[in-house]
Amino acid sequence: MPDGERKPDKPAPKSTRPVKGRHQARKRAVDLLFEAEARGLSPAEMVDVRTELAAANPDVAQLHPYTIAVARGVAEHAAHIDELISAHLQAWTLDRLPAVDRAVLRVAVWELLYAEDVPEPVAVDEAVELAKELSTDESPGFVNGVLGQVMLVTPQIRAAAQAVRGQSS
Repeated sequence: MPDGERKPDKPAPKSTRPVKGRHQARKRAVDLLFEAEARGLSPAEMVDVRTELAAANPDVAQLHPYTIAVARGVAEHAAHIDELISAHLQAWTLDRLPAVDRAVLRVAVWELLYAEDVPEPVAVDEAVELAKELSTDESPGFVNGVLGQVMLVTPQIRAAAQAVRGQSS
């Protein structure tokens, strides 16, 4: 075999390129939020830790730019996001939710409010899929219900934010 080609029975080397696709980027953002909470760090601090690790170790993949945007966005708007989620939990508190569900909801609510290029149904569908992949059997329905309620107020919140931005220009 010529140099540079790998043998078919040998596994491909680990890529140092960012993961492709927004679904994987969202999933990685959920992982980052989960890890940040477990380690007592903000999502933005966790991004910095992972970015430094990838820079120092060529075997560690770089974070996808969308993962970084989501994690930093959730960190920047954490109080508002958590307040909105809490307002739509019925007979639950945010602290009682499984940590992975909190992370999924935070990513989705950030997308609903701040990711102008993500249609609302896509943000909700992606969150439900992530809950199916990462959490309990009850979580997808729960996440869908909470986000359905959040979607009812999203247009007003976006309009108010746009009005504030317009006044400050």
